[in-house]
Amino acid sequence: MSLQQSQDLKKAEKAEVETYFNGMGFDRWNRIYSDSDDVNNVQRNIRIGHQKTVDDVLAWLKESDDLREISFCDAGCGVGSLTLPLASMGAASIAASDISQSMVDETQRRAKALGLDLTRLKFSTSDLESVTGVFHTVICLDVFIHYPQNQAEEMVRHLCNLSQERLIVSFAPFTPFLALLKRIGQLFPGPSKTTRAYTLRKEGIIEAANECGFEVNRTKLNQAPFYFSQLIEFKKKN
Repeated sequence: MSLQQSQDLKKAEKAEVETYFNGMGFDRWNRIYSDSDDVNNVQRNIRIGHQKTVDDVLAWLKESDDLREISFCDAGCGVGSLTLPLASMGAASIAASDISQSMVDETQRRAKALGLDLTRLKFSTSDLESVTGVFHTVICLDVFIHYPQNQAEEMVRHLCNLSQERLIVSFAPFTPFLALLKRIGQLFPGPSKTTRAYTLRKEGIIEAANECGFEVNRTKLNQAPFYFSQLIEFKKKN
């Protein structure tokens, strides 16, 4: 594949993801990441798995820092699964962004409904590549599923450049078993296959962070039926 073809494919996939999460995808994932009973068994298990990942991140953060002194970037915030509890816990500031304007609007709506201090929240519509700023901690959960390996590693390097101290990411890890499930259509069943879904090699993600001066602090693998997420916390080397 030529460089131009690769760039065209990347642009087309990004447009596909943006369109999906501003339309049918928003309706589906807004239900999944809510208390709605209007979900099937697959969607309910994804909700449970994703919540495990969010809960782990919040537990890690509470263990190590006074959140009132920490600036956060929630890159790919969705409908606020992480942003909202972080704000409730008193985080100094949170920059929440997502490629979908519908997702960002819903996060803002939920924040207002919870009575959160909106002066500590900054919302923007942006893909990962366009996120800018300097933050103590950058977090990107379950977003890399839309990026093939080389692009995901590029995003790790980009996010490291935004972080002063810590980067936390999660992604669907590549294993022979998951590769087989994906090939036969059982890993991402039904309508959830509307956009491409990528599994990633953990070693490549770690190497990309190492190149930017970050090292693994801790990891955890979360899984539920139809949900597999490798969570990694990187910290800047002294």
